[in-house]
Amino acid sequence: MKHTTLACLLSAALLAGCSSSDDTKNANGAGGTTVGSGSGYGAGGANAGSAAPGSQEDLVQSAGDRIFFDTDRNSLNPQASATLDRQSAWLNKYPQVNVWVAGNCDERGTEEYNLALGQRRANADRDYLVAHGINKGRIETISYGKSRPIDAASTPAAWAQNRNAITSVR
Repeated sequence: MKHTTLACLLSAALLAGCSSSDDTKNANGAGGTTVGSGSGYGAGGANAGSAAPGSQEDLVQSAGDRIFFDTDRNSLNPQASATLDRQSAWLNKYPQVNVWVAGNCDERGTEEYNLALGQRRANADRDYLVAHGINKGRIETISYGKSRPIDAASTPAAWAQNRNAITSVR
């Protein structure tokens, strides 16, 4: 029960603070809060340094909090790997911080399929971070399948936004 409440609060905070109005740069599933994307996030972005060190906002501004996947895939693309490289560096800088990784899917497919795919996406994110020096005990994974879309529209651009793994400070 405690984890469900915490997960709901974290998801609400993420949705409120991390939305993007530019769906075109993310329509291919490779965008997000990446360095040089023009989003104001990442090292050297307009918002860099304005958040409390080690906070969710700091993670978003310094490294990006989400990666995107192709349809029916849980393999990492180069943009996802770059974001996870920044996340691992950020997590190494703040060894006291633990994170949740939530795997998500678009609305297509059955609930069972999407829950399993979301878990594979969260695990791929976690496994990359662990392979890059982050203690596995600091990372908890969860799958929300298709139950927590970022964009509720039934369009290819919305689906691309919803195929993700989101890292949250816990």
